[in-house]
Parts: sequence; structure tokens; C-alpha cells
Amino acid sequence: MPPAIGRAAPRNNGGGLFHRSPHPRLPQIAFLPYIGGMSAPLYNTDILRLAASIPHHQRLADPQASVEKRSATCGSRVTADVRMADGRVEQLGLDVKACALGQASAALMAAQAIGLTADELMDARDRLTAYLAGESEDLDFWPGLAVLAPARGYPARHASIRLGFEAIAEAARMADA
Repeated sequence: MPPAIGRAAPRNNGGGLFHRSPHPRLPQIAFLPYIGGMSAPLYNTDILRLAASIPHHQRLADPQASVEKRSATCGSRVTADVRMADGRVEQLGLDVKACALGQASAALMAAQAIGLTADELMDARDRLTAYLAGESEDLDFWPGLAVLAPARGYPARHASIRLGFEAIAEAARMADA
């Protein structure tokens, strides 16, 4: 059982990994200094706002196609359900279990996906992948992606950022086939 809030946390087998929360309502947290320095610019208020506002965040009852994508690196997961009409996404449902970057990316994709073709979604997925890999400097192909630019320097985060784009694009391709 975790220690009471506001009390010193026990040492982790003498390793000193835990420290007191800086705020009385926050739980005790593991103290890993390199994470704070690495993640601070990544998890800004814009990312957190997007992560908390994913559109189409409920699964569809009767999808034409469903795709689940998972990051082997961190375990983040995005499931996309799609219904197409006349070759365009008509309905979209998502189940996003990812870090804030993965959630923010899924929110950006979902906000624009309705009305697009599978080819347009696959193109966006490929262009995001190229940007993250350093093969392109263009972020203008999708509204709002500039908020994810700081994550480009952190390859371990790329898989979770791509999940929403991959799942939605592949579900649209399957539904359109």
C-alpha cells in the first residue's frame, strides 16, 4: 500500500527512488531525474489539452472495419472503428490507451478524418512518419501537427505518435476495400 499523502515515501529497497510529492494532493512518485529533463518540453499544455479532448472517443457499434495498433516500445494502443460512405470516412470511433503524445496525435487525426478518403489518410500517415524520421520538414499537411514538433527529437516516442494515424488510415483502407 502506498504511503499516506504528505508523508515520506519508503525507500525502494534502499535505492532511494521515491520522494515526497511537491503538492499534498499528488501521490508519491518515483524520482528519476532524467525523465523530467527529457519530457518537460514534450508534455506542454497544448499536448495535454489535446489529449483530454479526443473526438469520436467511443467505439462504433457496427463498424465496417476495425484496426488495433500497438506500440511495442511503450504498450500504447489505439483501436479505430470506421464506416465509409462513397469512399469517404462517414463515422469514426476510437479507443485510445496511450501516453499524452499518442492521445494528442490521435485527437489531431480524428478531428479531421471524417470526410476524407483512405488514400488521403494513408498519405497523412506516411507524411507524419517521414517527418518524424527526419526525411521531411513539412508539417502543413495536417492541421495542428506543429504541437508535436518537440517530440521529433525523441525516437522512442514516435511509435505512439503514429498510432492514431496508422489505425485510422488502415481501418479506412480495410473498410473501403
